[in-house]
Amino acid sequence: MEPEFWHERWAINQIGFNQSEVSPYLMALWPELKVQPGARVFVPLCGKTIDLHWLLRQGLQVVGVELSEKAVAAWFSESGLTPSIEERGSFNVYRHEACEIWCGDFFALKARDIGECSAFYDRAALIALPAQMRWQYVGQINRLMAKDACGLLITLEYEQMQVAGPPFSVDENEVQQLLSVQWRLKKVSEWDVLEQSEKFKKAGAARLIEGAYRMYRR
Repeated sequence: MEPEFWHERWAINQIGFNQSEVSPYLMALWPELKVQPGARVFVPLCGKTIDLHWLLRQGLQVVGVELSEKAVAAWFSESGLTPSIEERGSFNVYRHEACEIWCGDFFALKARDIGECSAFYDRAALIALPAQMRWQYVGQINRLMAKDACGLLITLEYEQMQVAGPPFSVDENEVQQLLSVQWRLKKVSEWDVLEQSEKFKKAGAARLIEGAYRMYRR
């Protein structure tokens, strides 16, 4: 999946993956990770999610990365914030107080770029990628996160043959295969959210399971 795909999605405003409310999983399950105020939290492929605001309200420093400059600019504009913008290599870094978003290719990030991130939150990154890119994504997460890091991962499970992604179906077996070598993880919640998705209902999907995993670095 090439960067042009995502640039086009944002250009034509085809962003059904962007939610208008904070994830209930984030609000319910994040506190159980016991991430201390002031810690740096990494949010890959963050888009313009309002989940960033919730994390900031917990007293955390939030570091996002997003390919689309339109999405990054929209997040700050819709938040009523005026960021500073600094060019750092191939990235434009938008900053305002405790939030910074690196605009550019997630796979080009280095750990030194984002600092010591002791937690991460993935609501829409892993499931945005086709199967052949998921191992690459996990390898990059492993390189970027601190040795004692923890995280919260949100996935979707459905019959992939019924609906073309993204978002893609990533079931529990695949999550374990991808992450269990370097992470202790447990599926802590799941819910059928089919009634909330017109796209999946129209496609004839029988189920759409949203799952949440709590993760700790081995």
